[in-house]
Amino acid sequence: MIFLKWFISKGWRHAIAWAVCFFALFPLYMIVLTSFKRTTTLQVGSFLPTGFSLSNFDSLLHNPTIPFYTWMTNSVVISAFVSVVSVFIGAASAFAFSRLRFKGKKGSIQLLLLIQMFPSVLALSAVYSIMDRVHTFAPSIGLGTVGGLVLVYLGGAMGVNIWLLKGFVDSIPLELDEAARVDGASPMQIYWRIFLPLASPVLAVVCLLTFIGTFNEFILAALFLTDPNQQTIAVGLHSFIGGQFQTNWGPFAAGSLLTSVPIVVLFLSLQKYIINGLTAGAVKG
Repeated sequence: MIFLKWFISKGWRHAIAWAVCFFALFPLYMIVLTSFKRTTTLQVGSFLPTGFSLSNFDSLLHNPTIPFYTWMTNSVVISAFVSVVSVFIGAASAFAFSRLRFKGKKGSIQLLLLIQMFPSVLALSAVYSIMDRVHTFAPSIGLGTVGGLVLVYLGGAMGVNIWLLKGFVDSIPLELDEAARVDGASPMQIYWRIFLPLASPVLAVVCLLTFIGTFNEFILAALFLTDPNQQTIAVGLHSFIGGQFQTNWGPFAAGSLLTSVPIVVLFLSLQKYIINGLTAGAVKG
């Protein structure tokens, strides 16, 4: 009777919380379980560990026909470059939209918001046609090249990053800018000496989100990169399960675990800035 009263008053909340946690963690549990099994198939009916083996990791890392290290390097380099450049451009654009006055400012920021309302998959055919034409006069940045893929990634990330950063810039008191102008600071000096130090937490968050999104992106990478030595880790791992009769779930699961290492390392490296962004204010005493 006491348990029933507790469940009616509070217990149902705990039950829902545990159900949500189970629903979210079960796929991760299956990936870990499959990666350490001896078999390469995905046994959905077996939810308990039946044996421990590193054969999947061994076949993934030491098979000369599987360029896993090349895939990982390509993903890390492309994601790092896109995240750094997009944050740099996004921060400068957000500062301009928030603090500077220029013709077409309102229409430009509204256009960026309007573009974000449409799913990016709608532009796949247009992107393919444009980059195919670009390849005819600029082969290094056209279709089928890493440079072309980076350009598309940068264009797709600009709108979201600018809006996120602009919201943070708007929260910085204008008194800081006015005090700097009284001391003779130019807009560029205000950007480098006031905005960037205060915005370092949100810049770290945007950099992390951009890195994760680019690292896990599959559709554009599969469309652009056909050379196995240029493919990213998402496209490379998909080859284990992409064939009609090829379902090597063991190496696929092992590779999925290994791909989480760069993201975890980056998150731990930026953890201090992320925490500061949640606890620190814009005005320093």
